[in-house]
Amino acid sequence: MDFYSKYMYWLENDYFDEDTKKELLSIKDDKKEIEDRFYKDLEFGTAGLRGIIGAGTNRMNKYIVRKVSQGLSDYINKKGKIFAKRGIVIAYDSRRKSQEFALEAALVFTANGITTWCFDEIKPVSVLSFTIRYLEAIAGVAITASHNPKEYNGYKVYGEDGAQLLPDESDILSREIENVKDFSQVKIISKEEAVKSGLLKIIDKTIDDRFMETIKKYSLNTEIIKKQNNNFTIVYTPLNGAGNKPVRRILKEIGFNNVHVVKEQENPDPEFSNLKMPNPEDINVYTLALELAKTKDADIIIGTDPDSDRMGIVVKDKEEGYKPLTGNQIGCLMLYYLLSQNKEKGILPSNGFVVKTIVTTELARKICEKYEITVIEVLTGFKYIAEKIRLLDDSGKMKFIMGFEESYGFLIGTFARDKDAVSASMFISEIAAYYKSMGKTLTDVLDEINEIYGYNDVDVISYTLEGKEGLKKMLAIMDKLRENKDIRIDGYKVKAIRDYLSGERYILETKEKEVLELPKSNVLYYELNDNSWFCIRPSGTEPKIKIYIEVFGANKNDASEKLKDLKAKVLGIINCC
Repeated sequence: MDFYSKYMYWLENDYFDEDTKKELLSIKDDKKEIEDRFYKDLEFGTAGLRGIIGAGTNRMNKYIVRKVSQGLSDYINKKGKIFAKRGIVIAYDSRRKSQEFALEAALVFTANGITTWCFDEIKPVSVLSFTIRYLEAIAGVAITASHNPKEYNGYKVYGEDGAQLLPDESDILSREIENVKDFSQVKIISKEEAVKSGLLKIIDKTIDDRFMETIKKYSLNTEIIKKQNNNFTIVYTPLNGAGNKPVRRILKEIGFNNVHVVKEQENPDPEFSNLKMPNPEDINVYTLALELAKTKDADIIIGTDPDSDRMGIVVKDKEEGYKPLTGNQIGCLMLYYLLSQNKEKGILPSNGFVVKTIVTTELARKICEKYEITVIEVLTGFKYIAEKIRLLDDSGKMKFIMGFEESYGFLIGTFARDKDAVSASMFISEIAAYYKSMGKTLTDVLDEINEIYGYNDVDVISYTLEGKEGLKKMLAIMDKLRENKDIRIDGYKVKAIRDYLSGERYILETKEKEVLELPKSNVLYYELNDNSWFCIRPSGTEPKIKIYIEVFGANKNDASEKLKDLKAKVLGIINCC
């Protein structure tokens, strides 16, 4: 069917409720809006499902949730009855309709004979990942759109290892979803029937206790926290999301008593009333937190997003007042502290490894080289970091130390297989308290890192390109860049181009090609002559094309000027596409 035929099908079919039809009737004279809602099905990709909430095949709604859940049910049941018995764990965040979508999914799973474990309140995705592993479930579902604007929601699927599905498994699941050709194929029962069947189970508080006990083990200097107890102040904002209870609990249990929460952003609020977008990467989300921090003379501000997988911080600086740190800076601080403390305590594993994404700072590699720790690079997406844990740590070949990505995602243990803002909040608070006991701020420590390992500067630029035309534009930009094998940038020498879609690394000087080992993805990475680089890729979770740039300089000012120069030249290339 074309988009208008699909629109009429939804309007005329008795399967869809009156509220849905009323919403669709409200756009009957808006052809462009109808097309955008129905020109395609909301795609289930490697990051799951994510879209604007509303009626239509290209929107997030209960009918799409049911269809995807039926596909997931078929996927599990084809594995066998024992897998259905092991069950699925469902978590949800504070977004619009998250709890409703979680229940819809549960009623489909139970109708298909699958044991279904549900949380009774909003939870971080790391707690979901931990619970899948703890209960030995076969899969998990998180209803969340992470840090996207309030209009969005999503559906993430996790495997039995507690990680989001890798492309091979995701492709198989996608085919099962596509095989649900009609909504009448979806099996669903009432909540009363699901409870009566014994298949719908509510997770008790034991899981929260186990999670807390586990992550506390990753603290390295609890005695410092106790000594700094009355001399260290934290301001925390959960950005109206799932981090509120677990982050505050772990900070209290680890020994931080002076924790102040931004009241306006404390409780669940699907409208995110005091926020344009609940993203801890955005300095604007800390406006209220900064006011509170100045009042309380706080040492650090911590922010976590709605599903509490990303964490951002703003730190007190001796010269600039309060200063936000990037995901790369936070990751390097964690890595520097983790490796140096483990070395000092004699517990640094000789076969240790750290995992970072290809667009995460190369400064991490320089830090690891000093401690003879292996660095493994993966594509963007924490599932690839989780895959390395499974292949290397779970098998006993190597010891996982830390994984992180520049987009504010961190994991310091193997208890979960997704980024975790709860343990990251605990850890960065400990780091700040530890260095304060030595008379240093975190910006002082960053300067120390730069003095030892080199001065770098990094930037990430995003272009938002929404809808059907936006997708075409993104693909056209990537195609045009891909055609230009002899790219020239004034003042820089491009050594090589990594094309992760073709799976080749092209060396400009010799015209030779090398095979890339990572999975195929629509990403172009440009290696420059002085360890600088830039990378371009369409986002997998948002309607954006992203450009990542990193430079190294002789000092802080030199790196800053080089970044401005390279950024202008790279953006000039993009704008010409």
